[in-house]
Parts: sequence; C-alpha cells; structure tokens
Amino acid sequence: MSNVFEGYERHYCELSANLSKKCTAATALNGEQKKQKVSEIKAGIDEAEALIRKMDLEARSLQPNIKGVLLAKLREYKSDLNNLKSEIKKIVSGNLNPSARDELLESGMADAITASADQRTRLMTSTERLNKTGERVKDSRRTMLETEELGVSILQDLHSQRQSLLHAHNTLHGVDDNIGKSKKIMTNMSRRMNKNKWIIGCIVLVLVVAIIAILYFKLVK
Repeated sequence: MSNVFEGYERHYCELSANLSKKCTAATALNGEQKKQKVSEIKAGIDEAEALIRKMDLEARSLQPNIKGVLLAKLREYKSDLNNLKSEIKKIVSGNLNPSARDELLESGMADAITASADQRTRLMTSTERLNKTGERVKDSRRTMLETEELGVSILQDLHSQRQSLLHAHNTLHGVDDNIGKSKKIMTNMSRRMNKNKWIIGCIVLVLVVAIIAILYFKLVK
C-alpha cells in the first residue's frame, strides 16, 4: 500500500468532516458572515477535489490488486464530495423561510454527526486494510529475500562445481599428456629391445660361425 495515498486519504477524511460542520454552521448565518462561510466551504471543496485527483493518480500507479481496492474507496469519497456540493448549493440558493432553515440546520447537524462517524469508520477500516496489506507486502518481501539468498547460494554451489569440473578436466588433460609421453617411451624402448635382439642374434651367429670355422680348421690339420 502506498504511504502517499494513505496521507491523502487521511487529509481528505479530516477535510470532509470539517466541511460538513461548516455547512451546518452556514445554515444559521446571514449576510456577509454566510457569504464568508460559503467561500470557505467552496475553497475546502476545491481542496478536496484536488486531493481526490491526487489519490486517483496514486491509486492507478499501483499494482492491479491494490488499485482495485483503492479505486472503490475513491468512488465512496467522490459520492461524499458530491453530497457536500449539493449541500452548499442548497445553502447558496438561500431565501429559506425560518422553518425550512431550522429543518435544514437540524438535518445538517445530524448529517454532520453521521458524516463524522462514517469518516472515522472509513478511516479505521482503511487503516486496518493498510496494516494488513503492509504485512502482506512485508511477507512477500521476506519471501523474495529468502528466494534471492537461496538463488545466490545455488549460484555459488554451481560456481564451485564448475571450478571442480575445470580442475578435473585439467587433471585429465595432464594425465592424457602423461599417457601419451609414456606411450612414446614404451614405443622407443620396444624398438631398442628389438634392435638389441637383432644385434645379439647377429653376434651369436658370428660366434657360432667362428666356432665352426675354428673346429673345421683344427680337424683338417
């Protein structure tokens, strides 16, 4: 709920109750005093209209679920303001006989008392709604913060796992390099062993031929 709207609403309720009292008082006045009181009431009505326009703009800038509730309240305030305008028109029209003036005065006093009670009731109801909405907003904000913290924790875990995978990849790459080097060494060793086998075989063959040659020459002599 908007604190700005709440401030406008509180101001309007106080102003509306004050205008109702002034309307009641104006019915008992005559001449310049009545004109001055009517002028004050009209200025107050203009101020009330400005407050309603501000509340309307503020309500329409809020989320749809909150906006609907506030616009419904605004319709009540507009109806209340229209009643005040009708009342001031009756006062301005003037030329009331004493009995009609007394009747209007009694009616105005009753309306003022009723309007004040209604304004207080609406204000208390609005305050209660604002408090409930504020609690829901706090709960939503708390849930959002918890979700954000959980998301940060998950991102940190993913980053840590990524680092572990990169380290494992680097380790495997190093192992692959070592295996490649080992294969080359084994291949070279295998070639050298084969070469040595051929050399040893040749040496053995030469020795055998030499021995046979020596034995042959000895037997011939």
